[in-house]
Amino acid sequence: MRLSRAEYKEIVRWTEKLRPTRRCMKILKDKFPSHSQSTLLSIYSLEYRKWIKRTFSRHHVPNVIESYYQRYLSEAKAQPTARVLLELANEVDLSPALMARIILDRFLQGQDGGMPSKSVLNSMLKEPSLIPDQILASNVYQCTINDCCYGPQVDCIKHAIGHEHEVLLREKLKEKNLSFLDENHLRTMGYDKTPDIILEVPVAVEGHIVHWIESKASFGDDQSHQTYLNEQFWSYWNRFGPGLVIYWYGFIGDLDCQRDRGILLKDCFPTDIVTLCHLLALSRGSETFVSEQPK
Repeated sequence: MRLSRAEYKEIVRWTEKLRPTRRCMKILKDKFPSHSQSTLLSIYSLEYRKWIKRTFSRHHVPNVIESYYQRYLSEAKAQPTARVLLELANEVDLSPALMARIILDRFLQGQDGGMPSKSVLNSMLKEPSLIPDQILASNVYQCTINDCCYGPQVDCIKHAIGHEHEVLLREKLKEKNLSFLDENHLRTMGYDKTPDIILEVPVAVEGHIVHWIESKASFGDDQSHQTYLNEQFWSYWNRFGPGLVIYWYGFIGDLDCQRDRGILLKDCFPTDIVTLCHLLALSRGSETFVSEQPK
């Protein structure tokens, strides 16, 4: 789905009013029923992550962490079954999963007297039953399952969705009988940084030659697209020639402005692919037609 910049800004304006809970997606879907929930979630996640990057430092100051921790201990003792951490995260405008991480990290420091390893911290966030405190384990679990933008469950879902769309892309290419190399093939050939697909025989899409295809299971906004251009797409163009980027959850229409330079954007697998063999056949047919015209 291509969104005008005005449509995109209107969605962003609404995302600023919402915290990253499962309920926020229902609110967005009710407000924008013509947009898919996947598109709305992707936009919301992108905007919320930008906001967290701007504000996270104020939550990560030692005295602030200690105040959060002491408040958690006090309220958890008074109300052992309450969702103390989730409510605290919402109150101070911090991602619930990040609040859980901060408090768990502080708890483990108190247990061992030192900084816990990232592997231990991550394993406990993924599996709260490993936390040697039942009340804290329950609070961490509530935070991670109620956060739609951060946390191990979100990371797992994003990875699965990304893989699913890569598989979908390969299936679409096979349906078209197009010969290609995927990332796994390219790594065995010694390539370190490659697009998802390199076509062994280039094709034409909407009149533009395509040598490679990149799959993005996300929405393409200004910031993410510019980052991808700088860190991925232009390097692919330099190495492999012009290519196609599929933003499966849509993008801001104005961003599709690099076609003449060799970067084409789509929000779905193209239905009008023309193979090189077809182009050659059309070319030969036109030459024959011209040569057979009466003089």
